[in-house]
Amino acid sequence: MPLVRVCPRSLRSILLVLASLLLAPTAGCQSTESPPDAGSDTSDVYTQTEPSRNGTGKVYMGREISQVMGHRGAAWLERAERVDKERPDLVIDSMQLAPTDVVADIGAGTGFMTFRIAKRVPEGRVFAVDIQPEMLDIMRERIQDRGIDNVSPVRGTVQDPKLPADSIDAALMVDAYHEFSHPREMMNGLVEALKPGGRVYLVEYRKEDPSIPIKTLHKMTEAQSKKEMTAVGLEWVDTKEMLPRQHFMVFEKPRVGTAVK
Repeated sequence: MPLVRVCPRSLRSILLVLASLLLAPTAGCQSTESPPDAGSDTSDVYTQTEPSRNGTGKVYMGREISQVMGHRGAAWLERAERVDKERPDLVIDSMQLAPTDVVADIGAGTGFMTFRIAKRVPEGRVFAVDIQPEMLDIMRERIQDRGIDNVSPVRGTVQDPKLPADSIDAALMVDAYHEFSHPREMMNGLVEALKPGGRVYLVEYRKEDPSIPIKTLHKMTEAQSKKEMTAVGLEWVDTKEMLPRQHFMVFEKPRVGTAVK
C-alpha cells in the first residue's frame, strides 16, 4: 500500500476539524434530543470558520459562538464566590418584578437564579428552561426538597425554548446567551413567548474589559449584544453597570409589532 505524505499544515487542519467535532456543544442553555451540527443549518444568518480556542467555528453577526459548559460543570454554577462576584440578588432587584409576574430563566442550569426569582414572584411562576435533562433532574430534586410550587422545569431545544406564546412578563439570561448554538432561532422563540412590553434581561461578562478573568468567547460587548437583540425585534431600554464584572442589559418587546424573522 503506497504511503501518503501529509504536510504539517494539512495535518493541523485535519486535527482541528476532528477536535471541533469532538467538542461540539452537546449541552448548555438550550438542547434537543439529537442536536443538529453546524452543517445542518438552513438559515443564511450563520457562517462557519475554523474554530478558535474554546469556540465552535460557527459565526453569528460577526461573533463566534463559544463551546458550551455541560452538566458536569454543575458544581461550578453553585460556587460560593458567585454571590460576591455576580451579585444575584442585585440582578433580581434590578428586574423590578411584580409578585404575579411569569418569568423565564433561560439556561437555568441548577436553578441558582431560578429559586431566587421564585421568592420574588410568590403569586406568579418561573419557567426554568434548560436543554440538559441532567440539569433539570437536579432542579426537580431541589424543588421537591424545598417544597417549591411555583417553578416549572422546561426541556428546551437548541432552537426553541418551548414556552407558550404571549405568556412571559420577563426573561433572564445569565452568562448563557453567548453559548446558544442557534441564537436567532432561540431568540425568535423567546420573543414570541414574551407578552407585548415583556422584557429580556441579558447578563454577560464585559468583553470590553480584558482584565476580567473569563475566556474571551464567554464575554460579550454591549454593542454586539444590542445588535443581536435588535435583529429579533427587541428594543434596547437600558444598560446598568452596577455588577462587578458583567453588563446588565435590558431589552423590551414592542407593544406593537413582531420579531424580525
